[in-house]
Amino acid sequence: MQRGIVSPKELSKLGLGSDMEVELQILQLPVDYREVKQRVTRIWEDLQPQLVVHVGMDPAAKAIFLEQCGKNWGYGDADIRGFHPECGVCLPDGPEVIASGVSMRAVSRRAVVEGVEVAFSRDAGRYVCDYTYYLSLHHGNGCAALVHVPPLSPSLPASLLGKALQVIIQEMLEETEKTRSQRLVHRKLSLCDSRQGEPTGGLLL
Repeated sequence: MQRGIVSPKELSKLGLGSDMEVELQILQLPVDYREVKQRVTRIWEDLQPQLVVHVGMDPAAKAIFLEQCGKNWGYGDADIRGFHPECGVCLPDGPEVIASGVSMRAVSRRAVVEGVEVAFSRDAGRYVCDYTYYLSLHHGNGCAALVHVPPLSPSLPASLLGKALQVIIQEMLEETEKTRSQRLVHRKLSLCDSRQGEPTGGLLL
């Protein structure tokens, strides 16, 4: 969301996306509500990604926060162009909250990087990051994540932050795959239940 975090080149050097099964694309979004709304829509329509991970900087943060949900209201602070959404609402007919399909609590527990604290959060702050996240969750049916990171510092150089993001995103992809597998199991169970004469769970064998 903001400049000076970790560049696409830095992430590439760390090997994120080197797995042949993962195609990584890194895009930079402006701190601009209207531009973000257009770009997020295009990302989901044109690229159809498995997962979108948004990374934003929180100047006051002392840890990396994994945001569980996006909120639809409360966007009263102006962006870099002096604009904010009408009535402070992201989508007038949208639900108040949309939660990610990725369990951020589970990811925060598993993402261990020496020298970096990774924490769970349910309040992304009602600014362009949260606005972007809500839109992405809406268009992606929950297949999105938001990571708030502290500013770079001597104790958190770009290389360490990049390594932490690599670990976090890999854990998120594993969590996404787990969720997809569970949904497939539920679909199979539902199919078995709908067929007379077949025991529940028969198609799982």
